[in-house]
Amino acid sequence: MIGIFLVTHGSFGESLIQTVCHVLNKRPPLIAQLGVAAQDDPHDILPLAQLLLKEVDGGDGVLVMTDIFGATPGNLALKLLEPDHIEGVAGVSLPMLLRALTYREKGMETMLQKAISGARDGVMKLPPPT
Repeated sequence: MIGIFLVTHGSFGESLIQTVCHVLNKRPPLIAQLGVAAQDDPHDILPLAQLLLKEVDGGDGVLVMTDIFGATPGNLALKLLEPDHIEGVAGVSLPMLLRALTYREKGMETMLQKAISGARDGVMKLPPPT
């Protein structure tokens, strides 16, 4: 099973995990988050990020999900990546995370594609009331 590690601004990652627990009625295994605060120095929190990453790596790899590419959490996530084992995606959302959880047994490439399509498909204009 592929682990999932969220690296986000503040409590966003924890909120996503709590919402997933609500939707699934249980906490999924091999999932963790690191909330980055404005005052955090990325060099100082890198060891903690590496430790949390190892905790969710059951041997099949880890998908690191971050909120904004180019921001501090995204830059920290980039330092964790290892091709073919630790992959990353930016723009994490609830539909993306739920899709990743659904496909984490199907291999990293499939999980990545499904997570990204989950985010893309989760954005839509709501239909008018009937």
